[in-house]
Amino acid sequence: MDDYLEKLPEFVDIIRSIKDTIIANIVLIGQIPSPTFKEKNRTTVFMERLAEFQVDECSTDGYRNPIGIIRGTSESKPPIFVVAHLDTLFSKDVDHYYTIGKDTITGAGIMDNSVGVGVLVSLPEIFRQLNLRFESDIILAGVIQSLGKGNLRGIRHLLKTWSTPIRGAVCIESGELGRLSYYSEGMVRCEVECKISSTNGLEYKFKPNAILVINEVINQILQMRLPQKPRSRVIIGKTGGGVKHGIIAHEAKLGFEIQSTSDRMVKSIFNDIKDIIDGVGHEYEVEVRLKTISNVHAAKLKFNHPLVKSTVSVMKKLGLTPVSAPSESELSIFLSRKIPAVTLGITSGENHLQHNAKVDIEPMFRGIAQIAGVIMAIDSGVCDGHQLA
Repeated sequence: MDDYLEKLPEFVDIIRSIKDTIIANIVLIGQIPSPTFKEKNRTTVFMERLAEFQVDECSTDGYRNPIGIIRGTSESKPPIFVVAHLDTLFSKDVDHYYTIGKDTITGAGIMDNSVGVGVLVSLPEIFRQLNLRFESDIILAGVIQSLGKGNLRGIRHLLKTWSTPIRGAVCIESGELGRLSYYSEGMVRCEVECKISSTNGLEYKFKPNAILVINEVINQILQMRLPQKPRSRVIIGKTGGGVKHGIIAHEAKLGFEIQSTSDRMVKSIFNDIKDIIDGVGHEYEVEVRLKTISNVHAAKLKFNHPLVKSTVSVMKKLGLTPVSAPSESELSIFLSRKIPAVTLGITSGENHLQHNAKVDIEPMFRGIAQIAGVIMAIDSGVCDGHQLA
């Protein structure tokens, strides 16, 4: 591993020398709208680019996840997965034109996850320029239906149907550089919908307002006492309702997420909120429905796991300060299947989930070098014999 660490600073300069290719892939793929469940066009271009870079095998699995395989030198070593989600939060109606400046790239979805996908598809050429060969097969997977209601279906299907053991995995996100995720919290993402029928035949002294009903749900959620251990919280993330300023709202919605280091606590909080919603609906005599959008289980590597320690060494060699944070993305599915994995960010940026999101170009080269370094660490055997219990 020490040999690999010494090479990393040199890798940064080599990667920088092909920045035009990397940026071209980021922009080419990023400017293709890819909302969840509608990733087909981006999938097609992703596979075309992999084929042009002459990966050893390029295909889709049974769920239409595009996959490129770079064959390793050993037939006995399990493969290493490198994945990035293809879907974004933005619909086709949003302008996906990217602006390339001297030091930045700006556009919808650039931070989530166009840089990640562009770098993923560039890895075959990056490995060639770095003169890297691996014992393990390297599986480059762009996964679909990851965000929101997609509920990580792409990666769930890919791993469920993969027929061999997996040596380890690296999950790629556009930002932030320095991010090191090696654990996921238990999570349930929910929507609450209140609908008030105008033809239900009931006469109200005070006609119910769907927005105020949702507001009462929020107030009661905020009054809940949550434990500090296991660490738990409820995030109120989305609200909406009504059609006009002077008309009482007949419909309103609330989006929230329960997070905890304990699956049992997530379930307990969910049940408490369900009781709140049932009670508010009964009190106001309106229909209030709770729907689960997505969920993941709590899972983690220990900080002293060789993969985590090696990743920290790679980052520090590149002058990066590791910042640990949970990830409820593809990482959680690898860990839940007892596969060692980490999530890394490639670069810095701003306006993360906005139409005018912006990423910095120069930090990308260290971000990509860290990915190569972690793959080399896994290929050297840091995960071997250290699968999750």
